[in-house]
Amino acid sequence: MRIALVSEHASPLTTLGGVDAGGQNVHVAGLAVALAGRGHEVVVHTRRSGRDQPDSVVIAPGVTVEHVPAGPPEPLPKDELPPHMPAFAAHLTRRWAADPPDVAHAHFWMSGLSTLAAARDLGIPVVQTFHALGTVKRRRQGAADTSPPERIAIEADIGRRVHAVVATCSDEVRELRAMGVPDGKVSIVPCGVDLDHFRPDGPAAPRGGRPRVLSLGRLVPRKGVDTVVRALCQVPDAELVIAGGAPDDEESGRLRELVVGYGLTGRVRLIGGVGRAEVPALMRSADVLVSVPWYEPFGMVPVEAMACGLPVIASAVGGHLDTVTGCGVLVSPRRPRALTRVLNDLLARPDLRETIGTAGARRARARYGWPRVALRTESVYRTLISGRLDRFAVAEG
Repeated sequence: MRIALVSEHASPLTTLGGVDAGGQNVHVAGLAVALAGRGHEVVVHTRRSGRDQPDSVVIAPGVTVEHVPAGPPEPLPKDELPPHMPAFAAHLTRRWAADPPDVAHAHFWMSGLSTLAAARDLGIPVVQTFHALGTVKRRRQGAADTSPPERIAIEADIGRRVHAVVATCSDEVRELRAMGVPDGKVSIVPCGVDLDHFRPDGPAAPRGGRPRVLSLGRLVPRKGVDTVVRALCQVPDAELVIAGGAPDDEESGRLRELVVGYGLTGRVRLIGGVGRAEVPALMRSADVLVSVPWYEPFGMVPVEAMACGLPVIASAVGGHLDTVTGCGVLVSPRRPRALTRVLNDLLARPDLRETIGTAGARRARARYGWPRVALRTESVYRTLISGRLDRFAVAEG
């Protein structure tokens, strides 16, 4: 198949750790490479965000990233991109009129809007993965939500108009149903993990004698890293390593003030962004990973930690309800005292940590390897192309 992946703000080439660079970038890159590994030709369309970016670049055998001219060729926050989506869609229309893909798979709501516009008169089947839903973001963040006010209505319209929706977890299916998206359009296919990269065996990063708690990901308030800092106050002797973000990030500054205010200087280290190649070693150096966001559409970091055999404590939200339940510990978000109790229990029981870590690694290998995820995504595409839309059903992830 000739497959177009559309990811307007999340390029597979972007360095991770920024405010708008995270799981979607990893997902699009991993899916593209895995689909190409199955013999497909994949083109990823993403917005040009730098003047020196080439029109196209091959990132793996069978995978090309094409930079779409839409708006100024410079980095922009994703919430400022909607005015540039008509230009994005117009470019796709011209591109696909000359060389149409067999299927177009949009990632995020703005990509869906552009993809539907471009594919409308070309007869190209459109698949949508939202990665995050405006209804959930508004519910969890309230006035702090910076999304355009029209996002929620547009997402519902996209869900009804596309040929298929690939949800990444069962919690998302419930949200889509409430938005009026027919169950018959929805399949669950989780995000994937590179199991050759994230595995229990391998080198570990250097560490001292303290028990090590790891927090890794984008540094934005909704990720709940401040909850981990507060919980550490009553976890004697343990150190917290916070990986992600940059020293001049607003959230990094806020967390540093918390560390000083709680008297945790010397026990909490903000190490900034970590390259993907170094992440598994950092995970293997820790005793437990904590990921307690207010909401989480899927949550790739906990699954990557599970694949490394690292015990996971995660908030009982979104994708964590599928991935961590039964092989990790779930806690309520924004509850530092509850997190403190779980941390103290796990750090005091190496046997329990080993049991949880082994269970997590087993689940990651059974469910979340990229070959399996690519195969299941491919099956959605083939169902569309063969015209059997009436046989779609919500499937277990």
